[in-house]
Amino acid sequence: MYLQATLQVVWAPRGQTPIIQLHPGRESTHFYGALNLHAGQELTMRSPVMNAETSGLFLHKLLLAYPEHPILLLWDRAPWHRGPEIEAVLQANPRLEIMYLPAAAPELNPQEHVWKATRQQVSHNHACRHLEHLANQFEEHLTTHTFPCSLLEDHAYTQLCMMFK
Repeated sequence: MYLQATLQVVWAPRGQTPIIQLHPGRESTHFYGALNLHAGQELTMRSPVMNAETSGLFLHKLLLAYPEHPILLLWDRAPWHRGPEIEAVLQANPRLEIMYLPAAAPELNPQEHVWKATRQQVSHNHACRHLEHLANQFEEHLTTHTFPCSLLEDHAYTQLCMMFK
């Protein structure tokens, strides 16, 4: 997420062009997120960097959030989703399994839909002057809303998930 607003189409009275003041800097922060496909709830973690070490920390957070359940994590092929740190978490936690999504297929990744919906609500056309304030709004939206997902039914993942119960 960048402090610089992304502009989107907005409604305005005819002849009154809306003005969005843009921040000239490129301040940014990163978010990790996992969507519980059954409940539509989002687990999120903010981080200044995205690397395998931080991804490993997020996996630990995910394991703590669901201590009694096996977890099948559908993950994209970002470079920070691989490495010795990730392998160490998987070796130490056999109830966690990662299934990598096909390359260049964001439409199959439920998390991408969560990011898009949250950016539309929070970070498009915003007037925030401080990254911390915008990031707090972003995180609050993620944790206070549910994100229904039909991916399980649409792509027959329900049968796959039954194997991990």
